[in-house]
Amino acid sequence: MTDRHDAEVPDGRGVPAPRPAPLPLPPATVPAGPQDGDVTDEMEEAYWSVHDGAAANATVRQVLARLPRITALIGRLAWHADRAATVTVLFCQLASAAMSAFGLIASVAVLQHLFAQGPTPDRVRDAIPQILLVVGFLATRALLEAAVAAAQARVTPKIRTALECEFFRLTAHVRLEAVEDAEWHDEVHRANDRGLFYARQIVGQVVSLASAALGLIGTAGVLSVLHPILLPLLLLSVVPVGAAAVRSARARFHSFKRWNALQRRVRVFSWLMLDVDAAAELRSDSAQGALLDEHRRLTTKIAAEDTRLGMHSALLNLAGRAVGGLGTGITYTALAAMLIAGWLPLAAGAGAVLAIQAGQASLTRLVEVAHLVYEHALWVTDLLAVQERCRRLLPREAELKAPGRVKTIALRDVHFTYPGKDTPALDGINMRLCAGETVAFVGLNGSGKSTCAKLLAGLYEAQRGSVCWDGVDVREMDAQSIHRQVACVLQEPARFPFSALSNITISTGSLMKADPQRAMDAAQASGAAGVIAALPRQWEALLSKRFKGGQELSGGQWAKIAVGRGLYKKAPLLLLDEPTASMDPPSEHAVYEAVLRGRLRKDQITVLISHRLASVVDCHKIFVFDSGRIVESGSHEDLMSLGGAYAAMFTLQAGGYRPRAAAAAVEEEEEEEEAK
Repeated sequence: MTDRHDAEVPDGRGVPAPRPAPLPLPPATVPAGPQDGDVTDEMEEAYWSVHDGAAANATVRQVLARLPRITALIGRLAWHADRAATVTVLFCQLASAAMSAFGLIASVAVLQHLFAQGPTPDRVRDAIPQILLVVGFLATRALLEAAVAAAQARVTPKIRTALECEFFRLTAHVRLEAVEDAEWHDEVHRANDRGLFYARQIVGQVVSLASAALGLIGTAGVLSVLHPILLPLLLLSVVPVGAAAVRSARARFHSFKRWNALQRRVRVFSWLMLDVDAAAELRSDSAQGALLDEHRRLTTKIAAEDTRLGMHSALLNLAGRAVGGLGTGITYTALAAMLIAGWLPLAAGAGAVLAIQAGQASLTRLVEVAHLVYEHALWVTDLLAVQERCRRLLPREAELKAPGRVKTIALRDVHFTYPGKDTPALDGINMRLCAGETVAFVGLNGSGKSTCAKLLAGLYEAQRGSVCWDGVDVREMDAQSIHRQVACVLQEPARFPFSALSNITISTGSLMKADPQRAMDAAQASGAAGVIAALPRQWEALLSKRFKGGQELSGGQWAKIAVGRGLYKKAPLLLLDEPTASMDPPSEHAVYEAVLRGRLRKDQITVLISHRLASVVDCHKIFVFDSGRIVESGSHEDLMSLGGAYAAMFTLQAGGYRPRAAAAAVEEEEEEEEAK
């Protein structure tokens, strides 16, 4: 009988394990999520929303201080994308602002003629040349603005294309450990989702910003020509309008950030109701009603919140217009006083009214666009920062290339620890692999098998020790050249949405070209030939339901395609990481017969990682991993005679295939032998 105290001590060292707190009885009802107050309180901020609402929290000084740097950044991007179009935008934008100012001055001249002394027909005839001049300025401005739009249409797609191509070139080539870093993963997806999107929009926004700023400057210049005292009046008129525009812009950005969070909350339920993986259980549990009730509750809250935000925005706009109207009234009162006092001619006063109205429109537009540019520039800057980080994470480039044939690969005292981990994944690994050998890595999950295979493939680099190909440390070789000499077949292979043939040939970096006989040999050896033969268009069949007539394969069928892909590469090093886990027994047997006994290349090093020890029996050498170390190595016979960890695992698995009565008889015989 087992002592109760001993039963609480799994390691048998006499130290009681800590007892968990007793679990109380669950409540009769529990909310599915936040019920009252802000339904977004319990939502984590999404990786793609970190800059949402940033403009709402920035002061006017912060926005204005950053705008010149943003404009310079976009200018550099545009210059590199298309210099001619960039110069056209700059020149035409300046000329358009000048035409606007000249048109305003010409309008004042028209008013002077109309308000002059004499018969009305004579005054109108005298004003005709000035009217034609105004029309000419306006027409020229329209042509210049059309030229700006055309040049912008040329440069904007080029900026987006250049940024997108560079972004994907960098992210596709960074080292594997970077891709496996969750922080890098979030940064890259954020840059892809938001940075590239706003990179396309921000060019037009900067052009609009410049147009509004130049328009405001031109208006101020016209007023200074009419009378210097009109400039303070312009400020008195436009500052309240600008303040209202700032408040309105901030409210919109706050509203947008809140709306995003609300939508993410409700999408949780939308996703569950549309998810294929959850569909069967959702229906078997009759859970649709519960999800629909919660979805309806949340959408009702969102509708109420939308109404509240809309009312708040309407009141804010009303207050802004009231304050702006008050400022405009004061301005016009002062302007009227100047006219009565004779400080300003009537025609100049009318021109001042036109200029002030134009200044108000320019400032309102300037404030609105400035907030957009400020926030969207954060996303573009984020994109450029991610690209720069990726450049530092690119694989090593060197003149020395990996050989097309290798006789020996040696690992010498190799250590490797994953970022953020204290326990090493590999702790002093030593092994020697020779051409023509089949080698197996076995051990428990997390023992270091797959990590060691990734070091052999050049996907990781040893932090201590060395990996040598024919005596040359791989750190002296070009990293991509090593990748080209290694074929990896993984337990969960990539399912490329291309043709069946492309899924085979992509291992050599080609989607369009194939060596027909080589592809056939690989497909037959892997069992993929039978899969492809059953498809409607065979080699040309598209393996994705995203396309019309596309085919969907089972997990086992994809595994055969993946093995065929690895064999097609004809690399000197073939790594198979649980390649047959999803195959049926006959298919698995056929693959191992082809890979382990009838390999297509006699000088190939084949490394097999498997938990099914029956598949490694015929390997030349078996390495047993435990906690990042190799604890045993040798042939199957050697390890079975050793009676260690491998023998125990093999015996345990073999026992599972015996009938229960036979297994009990064997155990009884073993006990009798031990007793003797």
